[in-house]
Amino acid sequence: MLDLLAAATHGAEEHAEATAWGISFLTPGAMVALAMIVVFLIALWVGAPRIIAKVLDDRIAGIRKQLDEAKALRAEAQALRDEYARKSAEAEKEIAVLREGAERQAEEIVEKAKADASALIERHKALAAEKIATAERNAVEELRVKVASASAAAARALIVQKHSEAADRKLADKIIAEI
Repeated sequence: MLDLLAAATHGAEEHAEATAWGISFLTPGAMVALAMIVVFLIALWVGAPRIIAKVLDDRIAGIRKQLDEAKALRAEAQALRDEYARKSAEAEKEIAVLREGAERQAEEIVEKAKADASALIERHKALAAEKIATAERNAVEELRVKVASASAAAARALIVQKHSEAADRKLADKIIAEI
């Protein structure tokens, strides 16, 4: 490898470095450095650091303002979250109270319905018993009427069979005499 480097250096041609106006230290690198120094001096004379600092300060102020707004929004969001959590807890309690009230009312309605149904059944039983008693009384009365009619008819038939005209006259005379 050293042989290759040695061969490369022997066959290489020497190049002359360019200079400005024949001055040896004004090479292209020195010209670039000199131009940079001039640009920096002009920037300092115009006040570029002050302008850059002002732009950076304005940007910092804007960022601080945004951070302050973000903090305020975060605090507001936390307050809203806490308020909604409190309202949610209150709503849960209210729902529990309403549920208990509804269950209690439902139980009362069921109990009242049972009591009303029992009372209605008792009234129907009483009405049915009264109708049955009335029907029994009517049946007994009809039976009495039929028995009386049958008894009267039987008595007539017996009287007709056992009493003759002579017995009727005797009975009629006896009744008249008593009068």
